[in-house]
Amino acid sequence: MTASKTILYIAMSLDGYIARLDGSVDWLFDVEGDGGDNGYAAFYQTIGSVVMGRSTYEEVLTLSEEFPYADRPAYVLSRAEQPPAPHVQFTTEHVETLIPRLKETSEGDVWIIGGGLLVQSVMETQLLDEIEIAIIPKVLGEGIPLFPKGTSPALLRMIRTQTLGQIISIRYEVRRSPASRGFITG
Repeated sequence: MTASKTILYIAMSLDGYIARLDGSVDWLFDVEGDGGDNGYAAFYQTIGSVVMGRSTYEEVLTLSEEFPYADRPAYVLSRAEQPPAPHVQFTTEHVETLIPRLKETSEGDVWIIGGGLLVQSVMETQLLDEIEIAIIPKVLGEGIPLFPKGTSPALLRMIRTQTLGQIISIRYEVRRSPASRGFITG
């Protein structure tokens, strides 16, 4: 059995934002892709569980009448206890213990959906294995950055690129030092 990976799979504007300042991702829906789902269905088939922050969860709920990840274990990180919700498990557990546990028990890879603070935390704890970014050809000018100020430095190795209409998708492997198991930073 292949070990599960932790993967950040996310869309980003050309200037590095994953959402507008109010959390909206409306700017994603009028870009010319490849005419299909831009590889999403194939990616989703590899996923065993999903992890997202509470703000991302709330934005996902505005995008569809049905929760799109109801067929997978879904964890929503929150700093405070939340009332139960269908299809998700709210948790105050830190990513440092949650992610390794999910990698052990998940029947597929662990998808880090967002947002920026979750990405920052997963990178800081050196738990991210791969990053796939779909670069959307738009400049937002301001918004929620993919990598907030203070994100741990990391060296990545490109393992794949794809052109999907006007979208460029880049898959990176997060490189780690064999001795320290930390990120290689130079």
